Amino acid sequence: MADRTSSSITVAAPRKTVLNVIADFSRYPDWATGVRSAEVVEPGPGGLPHRVRFSLDAGLIKDSYVLAYEWEDDSAVRWQLAEPGSVVTEMSGAYRLSDGMAGTIVRYELAVATRVPMIGMLKRRAEKTIVDAALKGLKSRAEGSDQAASGLDR
Repeated sequence: MADRTSSSITVAAPRKTVLNVIADFSRYPDWATGVRSAEVVEPGPGGLPHRVRFSLDAGLIKDSYVLAYEWEDDSAVRWQLAEPGSVVTEMSGAYRLSDGMAGTIVRYELAVATRVPMIGMLKRRAEKTIVDAALKGLKSRAEGSDQAASGLDR
């Protein structure tokens, strides 16, 4: 797998709230750019999703694939491609959470490979756009969310 693209943002919400937003896959189309649907196809330990099928429409890339998730308490969630799509051939990433002065610091890492050849610079720029949009969407959703009081409490 190629180099990872990463970025971070501070979310004015506790880690538990941020993780609840991350785990609420059915709501991804509301805040994750390009995600048309996300369906948990296999629950994991503690009721957290283990395998999730995504339908993506991100301009040039329209695809469906399954990601497998690993949850680390309230400090991280990692994923990797479990079932490739017609375009996406490799994907891995993580959200890493830590406490900051103004809330939760969220670091997002992503590496993607597609059947469509891309020049390295363009690929990194596309990954950076995905990472930044995801962080901004997550921040907006978590800060405006009542997730801590929802049924997703862990």
